[in-house]
Amino acid sequence: MTVTGTVRLLGATDIRALAGRLGVRPTKKLGQNFVVEPGSVRQIAALAAVRPGDVILEVGPGLGSLTLALLEAVVAAAGPVTDGVCGTAPAGPGLIPVRLVAVEVDPVLAAELPRTIAERAPELADRVTVLAADALAVGEWELGAPAPTVLAANLPYNVAVPVVLHLLAALPSLARGVVMVQAEVADRMCAGPGSRVYGVPSAKLAWYADARPAGTVPRTVFWPVPNVDSKLVAFTRRDPPPTTASREEVFAVIDAAFGQRRKTLRAALAAWAGSPADAERALRAAGVDPGARGEALAVADFARIAQSRPA
Repeated sequence: MTVTGTVRLLGATDIRALAGRLGVRPTKKLGQNFVVEPGSVRQIAALAAVRPGDVILEVGPGLGSLTLALLEAVVAAAGPVTDGVCGTAPAGPGLIPVRLVAVEVDPVLAAELPRTIAERAPELADRVTVLAADALAVGEWELGAPAPTVLAANLPYNVAVPVVLHLLAALPSLARGVVMVQAEVADRMCAGPGSRVYGVPSAKLAWYADARPAGTVPRTVFWPVPNVDSKLVAFTRRDPPPTTASREEVFAVIDAAFGQRRKTLRAALAAWAGSPADAERALRAAGVDPGARGEALAVADFARIAQSRPA
């Protein structure tokens, strides 16, 4: 069959009416701020760069604003859809993404989303799976096959970095993504060595991917209006730096280095290495100045330090 442009996005009036009917009041606990401006969700969907054969993972779909924009992007990406079981057709010219998986922690919103999709994107409803779950606990088994290749999300500010890091670790298939997060969090995620805001989120995300700023989002596009600004972060997965140390061992060095960021690495890594002298030996073996501080190091430096830890 051929999918035509039948996706109807949600506007501010639609979202408030839907929330009222469900008795939903956005809560700070779940970080719920719903996007009510179609142009903003279209911007995220465009940055997701939907391609034939993609499996889209959306975290925190809420009432469905971004979900519908992603499905609209699916329609625009490539007309024909293969009939048959989702995920069985090989990717190739003329095929649209065969699957969108939406992970929603609020059971009321998770139950309503399929109805919203059936009403506003009926021809694509069978391509969407809604999973009522915490994104911090999902993995390949819960999400099923084929595994997600692209992440698109409006993430709660308090869990944005943990969610992205968890998904990149749990889903090796995840090749790229775009997330909307608090402006300060976005700056940290994209920062490089030497930046004032470079820290644990920057270095750990760099283990998995190249992250870059992808635009700003005014607070007025949300309901309720948050007291912080938002930004978009796009990332593309790449191989981690070569090292004999495990990811966990490298992350332990990063945590130690930034746990006392005003201290030199010789002092900050003393407990990790066993003593200041052991820390200095590990640093010199890794080719790192013991008098430097964590914010001066790239993730490859932390990897060399991890593999140089004294026995």
